[in-house]
Amino acid sequence: MKNQHKIAVIGLGYVGLPLARLFATKYPVVGFDINQKRIEELNSGKDFTLEVDDSILQEVLVQENPFIVENDKSQTNAKQGLYCSYKIESISDANIYIITVPTPVDKNNRPDLTPLIKASETVGNVIKKGDIVIYESTVYPGATEDDCIPVIEEKSGLLFNQDFFGGYSPERINPGDKQHTVEKILKVTSGSTPEIGKVVDNLYKSVIIAGTHLAPTIKVAEAAKVIENSQRDINIAFVNELAKIFNLLDIDTHAVLEAAGTKWNFLPFRPGLVGGHCIGVDPYYLAQKAQEKGYHPEIILAGRRLNDSMGEYVATQLVKCMIKKNIAVNNANVLVLGITFKENCPDVRNTKIVDVIAALSDYGMIVTIFDPWANMNEVKHEYNLESKNVLPQEKFDAIILGVAHNEFLKLDLDILKKDNAVVYDVKGILDRSVDGRL
Repeated sequence: MKNQHKIAVIGLGYVGLPLARLFATKYPVVGFDINQKRIEELNSGKDFTLEVDDSILQEVLVQENPFIVENDKSQTNAKQGLYCSYKIESISDANIYIITVPTPVDKNNRPDLTPLIKASETVGNVIKKGDIVIYESTVYPGATEDDCIPVIEEKSGLLFNQDFFGGYSPERINPGDKQHTVEKILKVTSGSTPEIGKVVDNLYKSVIIAGTHLAPTIKVAEAAKVIENSQRDINIAFVNELAKIFNLLDIDTHAVLEAAGTKWNFLPFRPGLVGGHCIGVDPYYLAQKAQEKGYHPEIILAGRRLNDSMGEYVATQLVKCMIKKNIAVNNANVLVLGITFKENCPDVRNTKIVDVIAALSDYGMIVTIFDPWANMNEVKHEYNLESKNVLPQEKFDAIILGVAHNEFLKLDLDILKKDNAVVYDVKGILDRSVDGRL
């Protein structure tokens, strides 16, 4: 029954917070995160990720655990609302646990399940008979039942599909997208038994306006998620390769894509730097699982190699443009506009702009980063780079438009350029008279 669902969301980042906020409009929800600073920020009604507007967050926030209802020992009358906490005891009365932690890769591009395992241990310490744990983090097929559930069993002493149950409903959050919010994106659901699948599906169906799709098994749902981003990665790799070819042929790639796009079934992909928490990471999860089974995924890994090479390629193209204009490369002052992984979003996770910056530094250039969206402390912590939130008051030998923030579209680049400066447009959105573009 709806009024019996008491939901704990584990991990309050770009995925967890929007989901917790949405569920809190109908259910009692406790959002749990080990980052105490994050919890304090949320309880003050602020979200630095900008995924949930402060006013919307404040509408659902409650100051006391909604699982606990005074003078009601049955606890079935818990009221809706979102309570945020870093204390594990705050989620002990939940009966549905939803895990929304990151699933990154290590320096060798191998899946790193550490956050997922730690979250599973947390749930294992509090889960009770009859409870359901649902995973949303992107993984390879089999990770939920083979890697995560055994951790819960070991910690809790309970048996899977006898004492507690599982589900998988892959996240489909698009950071920075205010149009396709979580409730407006159709949700894939699944359960560890057919009956639990229906429970999970009905739970999400109660808040997801766009509807749900109940997959027959957890593995099917896991596989569906991981191929969504693998497909996008391969398509972008294809147009990135086209950009390299057409550049050699002195043909405007974007003009070619515009012409080809007049055909009704031509897919509208554009060349670019492929970063972020999903597209640049998820294909490695599928590749890892395939290799464990003795299959070498040629297309998936070829697409990854090509996309991972684009940062160096952009830097090389800029150098060529500078040489043509007789601009000295060594000690040249270069302005990089944007450090986040996508436009109008503060998310710097796995941003490939850092690959461009590293290559420019290898050429001996002096790089200045300007991004009004990025958190300077986060950039420093993640990449040991200095980023400015205020437009520099100087002129540069070269400018790279790396991210298409709205602020950059209105920017007068002439005030930042030396007389002979090079402008390179990674996003292909500036006037075609620029010196170079991807």
